[in-house]
Amino acid sequence: MNRIRSKINSMYFLLLRLLTGAAAAAFLFFWGLNNIGTYIVDRFYDSNYVTRRELAYVEKLQRYIDEKELDSRNAGALNSWVKKQKMISVQIYKDDILIFDSEYPEQVLWDEDIALNEYVWENYYTVTFSDGSARVSIWGTYAYQLYNYVLLAAVAVSFLLFLALVLLGIRTKMNYILLLNDEIKILESGSLDYKITVKGKDELAALAEGLDCMRESFRNLIDSEAKIMNENRKIITEMSHDLRTPVTSIMLYTEILKKGKYKSEEQLTEYLEKIDRKACRMKQLTDHLFEYSLVTGETEIVLEEAETFEVLFYDLISESCSYLQQKGFRTEVTVEWIGRKTIVCTDYIIRMMDNIVSNIIKYADMEVPVVVCSVCEGNMAGFAFENAVRKDGDKAESTCVGIQSIKSMMVKMNGSCRVRQGQEQFRIELLFPLL
Repeated sequence: MNRIRSKINSMYFLLLRLLTGAAAAAFLFFWGLNNIGTYIVDRFYDSNYVTRRELAYVEKLQRYIDEKELDSRNAGALNSWVKKQKMISVQIYKDDILIFDSEYPEQVLWDEDIALNEYVWENYYTVTFSDGSARVSIWGTYAYQLYNYVLLAAVAVSFLLFLALVLLGIRTKMNYILLLNDEIKILESGSLDYKITVKGKDELAALAEGLDCMRESFRNLIDSEAKIMNENRKIITEMSHDLRTPVTSIMLYTEILKKGKYKSEEQLTEYLEKIDRKACRMKQLTDHLFEYSLVTGETEIVLEEAETFEVLFYDLISESCSYLQQKGFRTEVTVEWIGRKTIVCTDYIIRMMDNIVSNIIKYADMEVPVVVCSVCEGNMAGFAFENAVRKDGDKAESTCVGIQSIKSMMVKMNGSCRVRQGQEQFRIELLFPLL
């Protein structure tokens, strides 16, 4: 059905409809104009009009006779004049005898003594030849000529109308093409916020829609790259601050040890342990930064086959809760397993769970249970981890690298990560697409 609609809306069918519509409009216009012209001719054409035309031809004939000094027997010259008029027949009578008939130009009528038969519908006019006067009867196809004029005028005007309608339809498409050309130049200048105009349902509209989708893709890509750059800049700034603290402490304790300003072996051992902890902290931060650079790189991940949530996450959540319990935390699991499937990357899931568990151990309050529950929203479902923030935690050691890594991994798996962090509570939600 869509294919049939696409063909109907194609440029070929549009041009065919344009030509057909213009031809129909031109024909109707011709029919109306011809009828109006015929009506006017019928009203205008009468005996007075015929008389005026005949008198005009009689005057022309008299001037011709005077110029050529013709006599009534010069049939050849008279016939030549009648042929030039193209639409009349002439009969000339002298002494009531027919001496010339343009219908029989080769026939000599002098010797036949054809008498004049005056008819009521015919008019007779007097002309003067060099050998005396004669009576002339002129008959012309005046009405036929008028009808031909009306027909030709109707055809000409109707054709012009047809041509104008076709050119107008083509000009509309040409204007649209010029508009698209101008809008493409605007996009070339870098204004990706300018929306491409989409008109109609033909190939040009499909082209415009494709250009607009491409514009949206470029803009989203640029926005995404800008967002990534800002996030990377933010991470680098935060990491610089987080690294500066242990480095400063290491330098301080190293300076104390170099100058021997410790009071006892116990204090020396304490300083060495502090240096070791700060060094371990620096290694942990650099490992997180390296992990974040790997996740946010340009390499594409391979998603595995679709599987149910229970199969994918049951063991991971159980192991994570068991590990937290070994570390002295209490857990409350209220997960409802749905029968739907999703697609994930197992390596990413393991990394995310390790990050979440590690953050809980470092920053969560052991007096408040860690809650693990189900989350469902629209066509996405997943899990939430919620814990209370430890009040005496080392705030200087906090970093957002782990959270940023989780967000990047979720985006690559077509999911989303939402974080709600306050002074006393922390909650992270992982949502995966349902199949």
